[in-house]
Amino acid sequence: MLHRSLSYLTFAHMAISKRWFDSGKGSLLNSSVFLLKFLTIIFLVIFFCEFLLYYFVIFWCAWPNLKNASSAHSSTPLKAMFLSDTHLLGEIKGHWFDKLRREWQMERAYQSALWLMQPDIVFILGDLFDEGKWSNSKAWDYDVLRFQSMFRHPPQTELIVVVGNHDVGFHYEMTEHKVKRFERVFNITSEKVVTRKGINFVLVNSVALEGDGCVICRAEEDRIFKVSRQLNCSRKHYPLYRASDSECTGEDSASPEEKQVLFIEKYDVLSQDASKKLLQLIQPRLILSGHTHSACTVFHGDVQEISIPSFSWRNRNNPSFIMGLITAEDFALEKCFLPTENTVIYTYSVASMLLFLYAVFQLSLINALKSFFVPKEKPV
Repeated sequence: MLHRSLSYLTFAHMAISKRWFDSGKGSLLNSSVFLLKFLTIIFLVIFFCEFLLYYFVIFWCAWPNLKNASSAHSSTPLKAMFLSDTHLLGEIKGHWFDKLRREWQMERAYQSALWLMQPDIVFILGDLFDEGKWSNSKAWDYDVLRFQSMFRHPPQTELIVVVGNHDVGFHYEMTEHKVKRFERVFNITSEKVVTRKGINFVLVNSVALEGDGCVICRAEEDRIFKVSRQLNCSRKHYPLYRASDSECTGEDSASPEEKQVLFIEKYDVLSQDASKKLLQLIQPRLILSGHTHSACTVFHGDVQEISIPSFSWRNRNNPSFIMGLITAEDFALEKCFLPTENTVIYTYSVASMLLFLYAVFQLSLINALKSFFVPKEKPV
């Protein structure tokens, strides 16, 4: 009888130990599964916000329709993309995390747009760099390498840039050395007029249109005189003269406070004299400009000028770029917005809150299972 009782007790102890061991294995397995799920969700959220979101948003953009595209005399349109004011941060004012974040955003947006839209040519309308006007040779070379890496493009797409005041300095800061190194790097020394598919584009250093007879200013004015009879379309950095952005509309135009600020000639916009001279000499049918970081559409007589907002999220919450189909007879433009930074912030915030609640629930469940299956030790 005693032997049976001992055997029963031994068997019961072994059963309880096995149940405790199995529950321990199950608890460990549950913890591993929970951790795997948790890390997978984190990866998917980051992958969506930092990679997939750009494709998802730009996918809904489309090239515009040309009115005369079906004409028997119409040529194959040039597919052009226009963006402005990338402002790659430099070593003086640029914090490393700010650089990392903004450059990643611009690179992903640009590469996504190239892959989806496949333009023939891309124009960047000035202020490629934030500190080009201050950069020494070493810092300049480093900034250029980063720019070329971010804005790389396939052989079938051409990239053309326009100089801006942050690239070579305002008129009083600009030197021949800064202008020449910019032109040398981006191969625009000998080609101030770009002709593609019968369409002429002029690259104007609007910083040099000061009208005070400086060496660089005279050279730029001479170039404009030489090409004035050839041009159909004009691309600049500074906008032509306008008093302010008060008449600008659209969700990516300047804020109500900024619209009340009067522009300074030769700083925010070209002078009235320089604007009139360019319109008379070039006689463009379309003007695209940058510099203000906000969108605006104005008319100079019957000539339309479109200011393109900054491509950097550092300068605005909702960057955009322009897509254009252009022929020698006609053109059509369409604006394409990029993901807003608020969307990314909200996505991360909501995902973090849900992950926190999920973690609390799962950990509570695991602890509850542990307390149910693991036998409590009786006091001796």
